[in-house]
Formats: sequence, structure tokens, C-alpha cells
Amino acid sequence: MKINITGIILAGGKNSRMGLNKAFLEIDGKRLIDRTFAVYRQIFSEIIIVTNDSPSYTEFKDAEVVTDIYPDKGSLGGIYTGLFYAKNDYAFVAACDMPSLNKDFIFFMIDQIDQHDIIVPELAGGFQALHAIYSRRCLRAIKKMISVDQLKIAGLYKEMSLLKINEAQIKPFNTKGNIFININTPDDLKSYKNTE
Repeated sequence: MKINITGIILAGGKNSRMGLNKAFLEIDGKRLIDRTFAVYRQIFSEIIIVTNDSPSYTEFKDAEVVTDIYPDKGSLGGIYTGLFYAKNDYAFVAACDMPSLNKDFIFFMIDQIDQHDIIVPELAGGFQALHAIYSRRCLRAIKKMISVDQLKIAGLYKEMSLLKINEAQIKPFNTKGNIFININTPDDLKSYKNTE
């Protein structure tokens, strides 16, 4: 059953480390963007792709493709744009280069929303800011941060009602240890293919 939460895919990166559009890299013959869509279509009533290359995504008829309202403001700018266009109060945000999104874990995160503004997994290495749920109530704080060029997403967490999902809660969904992996370099792609 699809629920009234928006699924936002951030596909607007410069891909400088990969040298080409990561969203269209293939693993086992399936593009990263298609793997993401396969999960999103099972969960979300609305899907938004935020990108600086709209023509590349015209094939996705069941998604709204939007470009950054504030260009060159990184992932924080992408989150702002996705939330701005979202029709629902909450949105799950993920990067386009995450091949192992876990549908059950996303549903688990959604179940924790309550009155929180942000629901984010936290590992020993820090927050998984691009695998998190954000409320549209974050828009004003994000806009203020962008206006002074403070673009670290974690800075937003100090301003809003935050719920952290800890490692013990994550573990049952992450038996292979790969749900937060993202593909940034050709070596990442090679390593992922060898361990999947």
C-alpha cells in the first residue's frame, strides 16, 4: 500500500569522482536509478527527482522532475527543492547512487515519524543524512541556512525536532551491512559488484 509520503531522489550531483551520471550506472544489468525506483514505487504516493539534468529523466513518467531552486547549494539545496515541490507533509530523501535501499527499513523509519521534523539513521561514523525523512517544516530553516551559505545538512538537525535511529534499530534490516552504501567512484562500483 502506498502511503502519503513523498519519495525524493537527489540526482543533481556533479559526479566529479565518477566522471559520468551515476544514476545510470548499471549493476547486474539494472541502472541505479531503476533500482531506486523499484523501491520507491512500492512505498510512495509521489516521487520527485531533483536534478540539474532534467532531459535525462524524461522517461520517468510517474515522477515529477525538478531542478534546483538554489543552484550549486549541494545536497541541502536538493533537499530544499524536493520539499518545496512535495505535496505531502513528509518526504523520504535518498541519493540516486544507493543500490541497496531496504523497503522494510524505510517503512520502519516512516513508523517513527510521530511529531518529529527529521528522522535520520545514525551510525558510529555519523548521520546518514541522505537516507532520511524530512518534514516540510524544515523549509524555513533550510532557506535561512542557504542564504548564509551554511550547507552542512547536520547544521539543520540542531534547529529542528530530530529523531535518531540507532545502530541497534538498524541492524535487523542491515544484515549485509550495505543499505547505506553509495557509489561515488569506479572502485566503489567494482567493490559493490564483488560483494553483493
